[in-house]
Amino acid sequence: MEEKYFVHPSSFVDEDVEIGEGTKIWHFCHIQKGARIGKRCSLGQNVNVSNHVKVGDGCKLQNNVSLYEGVELEDYVFCGPSCVFTNDLTPRAKYPKGSAGYHKTLIKEGASIGANATIVCGHTVGRWALIGAGAVVASNVPDHALMLGVPAKIRGWACECGALLHFEDGKATCAACGGEARVPFEPKSDRPVYCSDCFARMKAQG
Repeated sequence: MEEKYFVHPSSFVDEDVEIGEGTKIWHFCHIQKGARIGKRCSLGQNVNVSNHVKVGDGCKLQNNVSLYEGVELEDYVFCGPSCVFTNDLTPRAKYPKGSAGYHKTLIKEGASIGANATIVCGHTVGRWALIGAGAVVASNVPDHALMLGVPAKIRGWACECGALLHFEDGKATCAACGGEARVPFEPKSDRPVYCSDCFARMKAQG
């Protein structure tokens, strides 16, 4: 039976792997046991998808991306070149924890992660969020948030189409496509803006 997806001859796919129709896996990739990859995905060169990782439909993984066990991508997630995921907050070569010690990371529908960005494990990146190149995400990210810097902070809001949102009368409107988006709050100035988790933690600390 002819496969309905493409795997380059230089790539290796373990047993017990599901790959959706129309997906293309290019040079030097490794898809490990138990991984589930959706339809119409594109995996660039040297991509590693570890055991039991879930990748939704329409995702794009650029060159040198590794999805470690515990990572889940919903539909239409974009991972830029060499972006980094982790699954252990306190790794030690001498004391490996195994799967039971991994922290789960969820990247929700339509989110984009820029080149060389790092997503620290145990967090959720919201729908249609936009993570800038080189950012280090160490907290949960709201839907549509534009995250920049080290550590990453909210610096604006992004439309589903990718353009930045503008605010008027309490509504967030995209100048490019005219669509409206619901966001948790509107940044009022150039002062740092924090996600709800970080704000609550700082408030508790006084």
